[in-house]
Amino acid sequence: MPSTKPLPAPTISDVAKVAGVSTSTVSRAFSRPEMLREDTVAQVRSVATQLGYLPNPMARALSTGRQGNIAIIVPDIANPFFPPLLRAAQATADAAGFSVFLGDSYEDPARELRLVNKLVMQVEGFILASSRLQNKRILELAQRQPVVLINRDTAGLPRVLIDPVVGIDAAVAHLASLGHKGLVYVSGPAASWSDQQRHLAVDQASARHKIRIRSVHARHPSFEAGKEITDSILKLNVTAAITFDDFVAHGVLAGLAERGVTVPQDFSVIGCDDVLGASTYPALTSVSARCDEAGRMAADLLLGVFQTRKLGDVRCVLDTWLVIRGTTGPASGTHKAQAHKSGRHRVQS
Repeated sequence: MPSTKPLPAPTISDVAKVAGVSTSTVSRAFSRPEMLREDTVAQVRSVATQLGYLPNPMARALSTGRQGNIAIIVPDIANPFFPPLLRAAQATADAAGFSVFLGDSYEDPARELRLVNKLVMQVEGFILASSRLQNKRILELAQRQPVVLINRDTAGLPRVLIDPVVGIDAAVAHLASLGHKGLVYVSGPAASWSDQQRHLAVDQASARHKIRIRSVHARHPSFEAGKEITDSILKLNVTAAITFDDFVAHGVLAGLAERGVTVPQDFSVIGCDDVLGASTYPALTSVSARCDEAGRMAADLLLGVFQTRKLGDVRCVLDTWLVIRGTTGPASGTHKAQAHKSGRHRVQS
């Protein structure tokens, strides 16, 4: 009668013997592949697969100090900009065998710093998305662990930036073509690099297209803050608003509706990021950004740092564009004069 006793699991020595290499080479093929030639790594891993050998992740962590984890910290997980970014980054990390820890700083730099300090010994590197930390703190962290930034332009570190200039210029040009003479920019968090860039882009585009520009500050990039700022917007004698993001724009739409202001007949609204555009009513005109692509690129950059063990001054820039939907129309009082111009734009619903 054949024995039912299970065969012993293959060991690192078995792999080394069949592959014709040392046990230390087998170990490096899984834990530090950057130290070996690519053909050696491929050979060792092929033999391991044939034998059914699986490296012990706990032993690998103890011997190499590598945990197989990365951390992604965002300022507000409730903001719809971040879930697509996180999903793409996690998929990229998972494909490379890494787990992802998520931290939410609640727009609080002190909380973000506490999260970093808690996680620094548990992960191999960080992706800081729209970090609210001071540059000094970010650079200090980079001395301890690899760091990749999203929407934070800190020289010397790898970073992925979404450039708003093209999309916002198209947004202001669109409003100008509809007869708008004055608009308000509803700004976001003071510590936000994205807000600084968007505000600057709105100012510059307004000057180019000869539109009067005002600004108001939303205390927080949220639906509630958008509603609360509506009265301040209506006091400015403007006919259109560009908001820091779609979340704020959604609140502004609700605030206008509560006050009997019809969009787009009485007032036009443009958001940024294009993550809520098709789900609002009317559907929101928005400056679109590839937030998922930003997440994927950031994860790729961090994985590249793990291979080279070097933090490079890499600056990846993603462009933006305008998606025209139902919240922009001719300036109040100029509907008939401007109606023919709307036919030049493709409107999404």
